[in-house]
Amino acid sequence: MRLIEALRSPFLIGDGANGTSLDARGYTHQPYDLANLDAPELVESVHRDYLAAGANLIETNTFSSNPFKLIGIDVDVTKLNRAGAELARKAAGSDGLVLGAIGPSGKPIQPLGSIAISEISRSAREIALALEEGGVDGFILETFLDLDELEAAVEGVRRASKLPVLVCKAFIEDGETIAAGLPVQCARRMASWGVEAIGANCIVGPQRMLDIVRMMSEATDLPILAFPTPGMPQLLQGRVCYDASPEYFAKACRRLFEEGAKVVGGCCGTTAEHVRELVRVVSESPIRVRSRQGGGAAMRDRAPLPETEQTPLRKKIEAREFVVAVEMDVPRGLGYDKFLSAIAQVKAAGVDAINISDGARARLRMHPMAICHRIQSDVGIETVMHFACRDRNLLAIQADLLGCHSLGVRNILCVTGDPANIGDYPSATSVFDVDSIGLARILARLNEGIDLAGYGVGVKCGFTVFVAFNPMASDAAQEHDRLAQKAEAGANAIYTQPVFDRCHVEEAVEAAAKLGLPVFVGVMPLRSHRHAEFMHNEVPGIRVPDWLRKRMADAPDDASALEIGLGEACKLAELVRGTAQGLYLLPPANSVPAVERVLGALR
Repeated sequence: MRLIEALRSPFLIGDGANGTSLDARGYTHQPYDLANLDAPELVESVHRDYLAAGANLIETNTFSSNPFKLIGIDVDVTKLNRAGAELARKAAGSDGLVLGAIGPSGKPIQPLGSIAISEISRSAREIALALEEGGVDGFILETFLDLDELEAAVEGVRRASKLPVLVCKAFIEDGETIAAGLPVQCARRMASWGVEAIGANCIVGPQRMLDIVRMMSEATDLPILAFPTPGMPQLLQGRVCYDASPEYFAKACRRLFEEGAKVVGGCCGTTAEHVRELVRVVSESPIRVRSRQGGGAAMRDRAPLPETEQTPLRKKIEAREFVVAVEMDVPRGLGYDKFLSAIAQVKAAGVDAINISDGARARLRMHPMAICHRIQSDVGIETVMHFACRDRNLLAIQADLLGCHSLGVRNILCVTGDPANIGDYPSATSVFDVDSIGLARILARLNEGIDLAGYGVGVKCGFTVFVAFNPMASDAAQEHDRLAQKAEAGANAIYTQPVFDRCHVEEAVEAAAKLGLPVFVGVMPLRSHRHAEFMHNEVPGIRVPDWLRKRMADAPDDASALEIGLGEACKLAELVRGTAQGLYLLPPANSVPAVERVLGALR
């Protein structure tokens, strides 16, 4: 095949960023791939400019042309990919080399997200069929962060075509990547897939790319690809810009060839001027390629990561001691002196931990990390911080978790979170990069000492991973299935929603026992008939039994109804004390007397 033959050349020069060039021509719609149908003449002119600058091969404008990135856009994915390939082929003519570009889904895949590996493979197969039909010479799968996703995409392409496959991973701008030898590990795995070339692209500039290329070339004899950005981006007047000049980019990229790269081009921010200057620089004098050492010489022996000592709460759970946790609602604003005073009283009543919600019902409250730290520092009682996925992307999730660990907030209850549109700011954006299952897996990875990208965090974290379970869920099968997934993801213990009937306590205990996990059963003293009706009718997932609502409705006054609510809560707490490992008490309006009453019944 022509591409295989071309890869035997001393070196090849790739093109630059299609999106950057289209944007410069005034096409600003996202994704830029839509220009294949909306503005084909612009796409073709971009390809022709790169070829005129001296590029030996060009990529189709199809990086984002997959069904996951095009959700909500009325476009035929097959048609979009075929058009992209046809435009590149038309610009390159019969003699030019065209690579069909395939990018990642842009979404977390299972078990972190909801996209299955089989969907990635099926999508890649359909895209490859369309690109081959459009006339490409091979495929380049690029900017993948997740090697599992990349491998699935390779498998899908292989099922569709026998054309050559080139693969590129994106490496984060972080010296730890190099120190840990990650490029060597990735190169070995990528080479094992039977592809024709491997490499790296995007995110990093040519200097950081230099170390990545050097390490990858020591792990394999396959041709190495390098498509760096021209330095680091900045946002100017709402547009992403790069300062690095074509002259600097070209001189730095020449060194990539010297370190063992076979194909060098540019990623985000590069233009035909960068390619033209690169062609000029590499033609000035012969390139002397450094000999490969092989065997992954760049790998270094690394000392085992230190372990983090378990929290007192975790030790109690491991010792199978009975634990009492109380949820306290954080007040609005910054006036929390009375709140801390109430927690001190709850502590004196014999509580082991305080649960702090994370913007429950999408209401604005102080960040739970801050208030948990204050509680532990000022009151001296451990907290369990609820951590919602609603407000944070994958970067912020991990950053906040590292912050929690540094501040000593080590007990995390994973919750997906209520959507923003039901709360104080309905126009706010809900993120939901992952759900509670994905969050549990992130915590488990941090407990192993690594983040989602595989980079070390310096220690094996000491998080206790709590997950939620609702024994009253309308879809019981799904709820049990999700609980099993949470356990597999790394859960250490279970919290339940507040329950009001003996049968739900028993169901929760049985479900936890099947998974070998301790369970904290939620108990909420009802304070009035209105409270009971509200919980039953307006709070999703909560069921207050008819008999209890009737008893409270028949009470002569609110004081009598409160006494009924407290009495039933005490009975359930006694049942929990005898069957489960933990009681999760949710007192209405942060009622310290309610906490004291229930704990008194336990004693």
